[in-house]
Amino acid sequence: MTKSVLCILIAILVYMAMMVVIGVIYSKKNSSVGDFYLGGRRLGPIVSAMSAEASDMSSYLLMGLPGLAYLSGCAEVGWTAIGLAIGTYLNWLLVAKRLRVYSQRCGNAITIPDFFSNRYRDNKHVLMGIAAVIILVFFVPYTASGFSACGKLFNQLFGWDYHMAMIISAVIIIAYTCLGGFLAASFTDLIQSIVMTSALVVLVVYGIHTAGGMDNVMENARGIENYLSFTSTRTADGELVSYGGLSIVSTLAWGLGYFGMPHILLRFMAIDDKNKVKVSRRIASIWVVIAMGVAILIGIIGNALTANGTVAPLETASASETIVLEMATVLSKHSVGAALIAGLIFAGILACTMSTSDSQLLAASSSMSENLLKGVFHVKLSEKQSMLAARLVLLIIAVLGVVLAWDQNSSVFRVVSFAWAGFGATFGPVVLTALFWKRSNKYGALAGMLTGGIMIFVWKFAISKLGGVFAIYELLPAFLCALIAIVVVSLLTKAPEQEIVDEFEAVSAEMKQK
Repeated sequence: MTKSVLCILIAILVYMAMMVVIGVIYSKKNSSVGDFYLGGRRLGPIVSAMSAEASDMSSYLLMGLPGLAYLSGCAEVGWTAIGLAIGTYLNWLLVAKRLRVYSQRCGNAITIPDFFSNRYRDNKHVLMGIAAVIILVFFVPYTASGFSACGKLFNQLFGWDYHMAMIISAVIIIAYTCLGGFLAASFTDLIQSIVMTSALVVLVVYGIHTAGGMDNVMENARGIENYLSFTSTRTADGELVSYGGLSIVSTLAWGLGYFGMPHILLRFMAIDDKNKVKVSRRIASIWVVIAMGVAILIGIIGNALTANGTVAPLETASASETIVLEMATVLSKHSVGAALIAGLIFAGILACTMSTSDSQLLAASSSMSENLLKGVFHVKLSEKQSMLAARLVLLIIAVLGVVLAWDQNSSVFRVVSFAWAGFGATFGPVVLTALFWKRSNKYGALAGMLTGGIMIFVWKFAISKLGGVFAIYELLPAFLCALIAIVVVSLLTKAPEQEIVDEFEAVSAEMKQK
């Protein structure tokens, strides 16, 4: 092992040890299941903002965005970033404060399935059960993709066996999440967002310097046909194609997914003071815009480094996503200090992955233990037994994630965009109508959830195959179909009881209070 590789390893191991220490510290602050899954609703504005965005970005920030910009130019990645930025802002603006107030008022709900069930007085817990199953279906493989990313990173960096590296990474994530629960996951997410930001800044400064300055970077980009255009893009095989109105709208639809992301919505429910949401919104929105913009810039810089011979050409979609790894590897060879800085960059990639995986593990675990075992099947557990069950279920789900990620060459990464669409279409319209439409009822919510889930599969695997106008991201049509189903079914069925209407109006009145 060379000196530079050893320095990188030390930096990564120190970072991972910190995560476990945080888990141990916060393990003493979990006195109830509500603490374990929602942190006792005591997240401050900075932690809530940064933990929400860190758990959102995943490895897409340091791998997906730079890789797409490097290979295809600015069109697709630019519109995607714009859609995500708009979605982030609107989610904080429209949903965060109201969900915080509503979830506490209606039965002190600590999970999204809890909220749906309590909001509509679904005493048979049909909504709760279906919502919990949906979370498990999409989050278990989503978590597996995070474990796989960690395994592949260590395998590429140090030549470690993929399975051993994946298991070690999974054990670290499981350890601090199992010990500290939601508070540990949220605080580590804050640390991880700082690590991500540091990695982005280092890469930009180093990349621009190595490319010979920003003028050289932009001159190289302008020299590639339509590379900076927002109306044309390159396919994986290098063909230049038009990126028109339908493609733009479809790509912007990524932003709709935010309204249905359980691990992000839980951060809203956990905020300590509803009147501090505005501070969180500003912090989150600014960070997301800057982080995604810098990530795209890294892809553009990477192209300049390929042009001057610093980095070898990366000609496929999967290879282009390693542009950050390639740049960090080159940096690590300069000196011991540079190697430690490169270790920070690699830790940033781990941070992107771990901050999402821990949140997904908690959301999936709460769906199984709180919503299915206790809510649907009415398993009677004491507070101590509930805490034990919470940790045990989390461990079982993590093991399932490891099993799904066992095949190093599996296509588990493809699940990520599909899971995003799945949550966006099944939960997004239900969340919005539950919060803002007094006439919506449990039948409409059930119809919307089922319609969104079914349409995701139908559009992805059948309708989109027709091509042309149908070849769009499945989230947009599925979201619209689910929204229509909620409205139509709610209007055709019995209006909600007066108790539900009174609660809705009480929430509206509280929202107006400062």
